[in-house]
Amino acid sequence: MIEPGKLWQLEGGQMRRKLALTFGALERDIQGIAEKGTEYSFKNLPRSEYIKQVCQVLLKDPKLSPSSAETLKKLISSEPFDELRICNFARNELLGIIGTFPAEWDLVIAPHVQKTDENGLVKSRDFFPGMCVYAEDIRSPFNIGSIFRTAEAMGADKVFISPHCIDPEQPRAIRSGMGCIETMGWERISLENLPADLPVFTLETGGTDINEFKFPEKGICIIGSEELGVSPEALAKATYGRVTIPMKGLKASLNVGVAFGILMQKWVEAVSKNN
Repeated sequence: MIEPGKLWQLEGGQMRRKLALTFGALERDIQGIAEKGTEYSFKNLPRSEYIKQVCQVLLKDPKLSPSSAETLKKLISSEPFDELRICNFARNELLGIIGTFPAEWDLVIAPHVQKTDENGLVKSRDFFPGMCVYAEDIRSPFNIGSIFRTAEAMGADKVFISPHCIDPEQPRAIRSGMGCIETMGWERISLENLPADLPVFTLETGGTDINEFKFPEKGICIIGSEELGVSPEALAKATYGRVTIPMKGLKASLNVGVAFGILMQKWVEAVSKNN
């Protein structure tokens, strides 16, 4: 990390980039996930005081909006002093000034705490056996990561991905997946090679209202690409049926990750009630 005095000497874009990196490093240090050699190390200056001084550097930036400056000042003077919230707010304000979306930077994400039993042993993942999803030609790393994250959280058994689906181990997919890609079972497979013993249905427009659809206890739900939806071949493969999320908006369009989240909630709810 850079001494506050040196940060005061910087200006414009260089100052903003250094500040953004500094606040990011502080966030990781606060959460206890700082990379080796990047931990806070100014022994004669408490970290909270360092944060206040770095915030003062940001407050001098003429491109910081008056409302953001006012919010930052309130955060600095608030009690208790919330180091993590202040650093996160400041970093994201800087990214907005720079014109960089937060997703283009390394997100500051604390590692998930593993669940253990009374003996301290790591618990195995709980899931609904046979509840699977087939991601067909998903192109966005953020969407595929989101799909894995939702699948893991809601208790899906496995994620299948099509031959032309983006690699789930792409760095941005891993970030978006919040560690779930590492714990979820997944397999790249063609439509023709999907397990024959599981019913297959699709999430697509023009089907049965999701509130009326009879979800199978076990099965494979096909979700299509961001641009084209489910392919004709996938529709033909889905002999169990087609489920649709009713919408009222003029656009009547949902992000595939959001749509999948709605689908999984309804599916889990139906299976849980039947059991």
